[in-house]
Amino acid sequence: MKLSTKGRYGLRAFIDIAIFGENEPVSLAHVAKRQDISISYLEQLMVKLKKAGLIVSIRGANGGYEISKDQGRISVGDVLRALEGDLAPVDCAAFHEGSHVCAASEDCASKVVWKKINDSINETVNNIFIDELVADSKKKNANREVIITCKI
Repeated sequence: MKLSTKGRYGLRAFIDIAIFGENEPVSLAHVAKRQDISISYLEQLMVKLKKAGLIVSIRGANGGYEISKDQGRISVGDVLRALEGDLAPVDCAAFHEGSHVCAASEDCASKVVWKKINDSINETVNNIFIDELVADSKKKNANREVIITCKI
């Protein structure tokens, strides 16, 4: 499975807001500059994150974006699914027992592989929480003024 730029850039932006938004809302201009992502693309990502209830926007001169709830309760999986949708590597991996996606789904030997991959992906992203990433980033960047995340 390969995440799109929505997932990669959106997670970077979300972590940036979590790091820098502890005391005040974070403007998209600041996120864009730190993360080297265009403001117009960030705006599209913020719509998805707001719709999922993960961030809130604050209007006004000192406005911007804030994380909507406790960072310790928001997983990387929550953020990625808000941006990407289902994280299944193939369609049949996301369906529950008894669901049929293709004519061969009942007899498909490879379906077990896709299901195990899907389960592993979800278990991993559901058990990494934003507050852990923020703490790790602050620890690694304690001597730097600006925190930069991975530019992959």
